[in-house]
Amino acid sequence: MRHISVGRTAMAVGTVFAAWHTMWVVLVGLGWATEVLNFILELHFLKIAFQVDPYSAFTAFSLVTITFCAGALLGAIFACVWNWLTNASEPGRDRDTNQSSATAS
Repeated sequence: MRHISVGRTAMAVGTVFAAWHTMWVVLVGLGWATEVLNFILELHFLKIAFQVDPYSAFTAFSLVTITFCAGALLGAIFACVWNWLTNASEPGRDRDTNQSSATAS
């Protein structure tokens, strides 16, 4: 299996997380968040009392930044695990040197 770039995977997953939460920030800013959340909860057979706070630029920036960082961390962990598992699953590869055991002799 092919190895994946830890940095690129971290950036990709972080960007997806941040984009998803940016959509939420836009919904809050437009005043549509309560209706959307009510709809989603109803689809899950849930009735929960909640209140969406008014839009705050600082809170919006914090949300998007923190979720980007969390996504980047998860993406980096995923890429490291993927690379470790794909290296371990190749029978002719030496884990420490990333060389084929046939060429190491």
